[in-house]
Amino acid sequence: MIHLFQTAILLVFPILVIAAGLRDATSYTIPNWMPGVLIAAFAVAAVALGLPWRLAAADLAVGLVALVAAMVMFALRWIGGGDAKLFAAAALWLGLTGAPTFLLVTGVAGGALAAGLLALRSGPLQAIASAGPAWVVRLAKPGEGVPYGVAIALGALIAFPASALGAHL
Repeated sequence: MIHLFQTAILLVFPILVIAAGLRDATSYTIPNWMPGVLIAAFAVAAVALGLPWRLAAADLAVGLVALVAAMVMFALRWIGGGDAKLFAAAALWLGLTGAPTFLLVTGVAGGALAAGLLALRSGPLQAIASAGPAWVVRLAKPGEGVPYGVAIALGALIAFPASALGAHL
């Protein structure tokens, strides 16, 4: 029964980052409750899995550094507020061992996403996209932002197995 609870609490991370990425792609918003639940679930997961306090403290430090970095990126208008909160909450879960992969994959995925959206917004694909659902039409609209939560979610999912908590799955 304990193993089932531990697995369930660990699954909160991939489920919520996927949901946040999809929500950002379709509405350009990430509700505050998503990173909030991720932060609360981290505390529960750390206790449930017996994460050593020094490792939990290091993960917390990574999350705080990520929050400061995300706040700077938000202030520079590089990312949205929801993206900043998701970035910090994901970094908390990923900690020192998952952070390098998270940063690398998120950066590459964000660049690829931006390039893909530029292509979608400036070529013949825009006409095809205009026949799609409203969220696709908005993605194809020139001048719209980049739903960076998609890149953050991809980076987080790929880095999760390298993290101290993800290694338990």
